[in-house]
Amino acid sequence: MSAMAKLVPTEDETLLGDSARGFLDSAAPVSHLRGMRDAGRSHDPDLWAKMVEMGWAGVLVPEAQGGADMGHAAAGALAGEMGRTLVASPFLSAAVIAATALRQVADGRAGEALRRIAEGGVTYALAVDEGPKFAPEATAMQARPEGNGFRLTGEKRFVVDGGFADRLLGPAPSGEGLTLFDLSAERAGITRDPRPMIDSRDAARLRFEDVEATGADVLGAVDEAVTVLAPALRAGQAALGDETAGLAAGAMAMTVGYLKERRQFGMPIGNFQALQFRAAHLWSETELTASAVLHAGRMLDSDPDNAALAVSLAKARATETAQLAVQEGVQMHGGIGMTDDFDMGFYMKRARVAAEWLGDYAYHAEEVARLRGF
Repeated sequence: MSAMAKLVPTEDETLLGDSARGFLDSAAPVSHLRGMRDAGRSHDPDLWAKMVEMGWAGVLVPEAQGGADMGHAAAGALAGEMGRTLVASPFLSAAVIAATALRQVADGRAGEALRRIAEGGVTYALAVDEGPKFAPEATAMQARPEGNGFRLTGEKRFVVDGGFADRLLGPAPSGEGLTLFDLSAERAGITRDPRPMIDSRDAARLRFEDVEATGADVLGAVDEAVTVLAPALRAGQAALGDETAGLAAGAMAMTVGYLKERRQFGMPIGNFQALQFRAAHLWSETELTASAVLHAGRMLDSDPDNAALAVSLAKARATETAQLAVQEGVQMHGGIGMTDDFDMGFYMKRARVAAEWLGDYAYHAEEVARLRGF
């Protein structure tokens, strides 16, 4: 492939994306998110159940555990379509991040958990953040050894889907390194403090007060959380990049539609050359970003040990493109773009939250520079 060639989805990925778009346009347009917000709801269990029925929860689950095992590029195709209509679901937390973490562990308990994810019988939330910025290895939460287990004390912030998830994945220092725990969210000593986000989705602050954890609650090996957590984080970052790229495409489509419909001086405002230049620039950026996020998925599928650069590049670029898309959307819609009656505000809020989750632009730009030797 030449340096100027554009990556394109395979036929299977295209069919999957088209199928997802047809379903989501009907079952979960942006108006669905607006309705949930107005009703004070942050997620829709019925919508998730339908997604499970379509096999989406098992996209990364091995066939032996009842999944489709279609790979990260396919998961990205689904996430991208969810981004176009701002679908709120536990897809990233459970079907991508948790499923990838569980796949790193070769034991029967992990296999059963994967089966339950694919069947929609369990949802997960990732509890890694403790400070204002993403820093998964900088944790003050303590895992104090006690007998054959641990006692966990500390706090986790910005736990996306943490208000309703059945189980929690979270690391804590345990001696020589970090240990990753897989706990029921109802475990004694865990307190959930719901913190609805500006994008109308669920998040929570979690407090762990002398929580008992046995050896069976350790995912992977003691002191070796990074072995399990790093691939899961990369999978989540890549899929979130796909979702954010889909968000940018959705915002751009809304803006282009408005440029064709809104008339001024007897003609569509899209006829004005200055707006055409801006729309063309935005289109070019979305196309480049689409290639970047697809490349990240392909790297995770073909060479996961060397995918970090592609993943960070995709997440950073998708964040930047989404920011451009929503800013241009608001400006080219004029005054209506700033009102709550118009959907562009939902795209802007989601873009802001997605930018922070699993590492912001600065975090991933620094990772790209480090991995390229700068």
